[in-house]
Amino acid sequence: MSDEQSVHSFETLAIHAGNTADPLTGAVVPPIYQVSTYKQDGVGGLRGGYEYSRSANPTRTALEENLAAIEGGRRGLAFASGLAAEDCLLRTLLAPGDHVVIPNDAYGGTFRLFAKVVSRWGVEWSVADTSDPVAVRAAVTPKTKVIWVETPSNPLLGITDIGAVAEVARGAGAKLVVDNTFASPYLQQPIALGADIVVHSLTKYMGGHSDVVGGALIAADRTVGEELAYHQNAMGAVAGPFDAWLVLRGIKTLPVRMDRHSENAGRVAEMLTKHPKVTKVLYPGLPEHPGHEIAAKQMKAYGGMVSFRIAGGEEAAVEVCNRAKLFTLGESLGGVESLIEHPGRMTHASVVGSALEVPGDLVRLSVGIESGDDLLADLKQALG
Repeated sequence: MSDEQSVHSFETLAIHAGNTADPLTGAVVPPIYQVSTYKQDGVGGLRGGYEYSRSANPTRTALEENLAAIEGGRRGLAFASGLAAEDCLLRTLLAPGDHVVIPNDAYGGTFRLFAKVVSRWGVEWSVADTSDPVAVRAAVTPKTKVIWVETPSNPLLGITDIGAVAEVARGAGAKLVVDNTFASPYLQQPIALGADIVVHSLTKYMGGHSDVVGGALIAADRTVGEELAYHQNAMGAVAGPFDAWLVLRGIKTLPVRMDRHSENAGRVAEMLTKHPKVTKVLYPGLPEHPGHEIAAKQMKAYGGMVSFRIAGGEEAAVEVCNRAKLFTLGESLGGVESLIEHPGRMTHASVVGSALEVPGDLVRLSVGIESGDDLLADLKQALG
């Protein structure tokens, strides 16, 4: 992030960082450079450093500069998916014999990456309740190189005190990685709170329109950022130019969308707390949420994700999902439209039987930006 950019507010950076006018035409939106290779001015004479689009592409560069600026980092990198970003991060930071602490309510795909892929080349991992810094410290071993945090977590909406866990990581000589997907950089700034690297599924709130798949890493340290960039090029799971352009477009409206997501989600959570068929509501904006005070300290608002548990067990939860009409039954999250899902049978099926298994009576909502009144009416009829 440049010194000039650092004086601007988030809303300004979201629109302008990386978005310089095209020098040829003056176009205010960066072009989609749908190109694989670039003419060189003699052997080794690269124009702007571009030679092959796996290594660098101007549209992706624009997005990566924007990501670094809005997260307050030194280097941003865009990938083909969130899991591609995670894979690059782990292979950059870890070697056989190293150890990672992961959350006890991590995203199912992240758990699968550790349990079924990374562990096969000798990386060890253990689970901790990251909402408790003492539990995180107890899980650390002399081999721990990474402490992994999601806050809010997926799908139980747990909250981790990023600053407190950053102290644990520093004391252990480990890197703190924060998955900031649920909050977005508009609501939460992990690097400012002590994180070393931020992870995003750009598919979610950053893209915001359910029309692109992507991932990102943002490094607080330039040297770490360069190491990640080396592995990004060596491994090749980069964001394509059109995907990068779509995410860059989505980020421009991120602040106004997140304000509306948070407003609607707050109304939904409040209604659910009063419904007789709902046994528990998981939303950090509720005063009774165990992480509410920490969320209020480190988040601008509480986001658009709400989970709740249903009286009647798993089958009742599935029926609620099936009866919803305006809330679309589907995986993923963070789009302008509202989604509903059953984590135990959908997004978190990979953690069944593990320490991360989610309750069968759990329903997860991604609350969109539609009319709040319409969303409440749909949930009420779905609950019956």
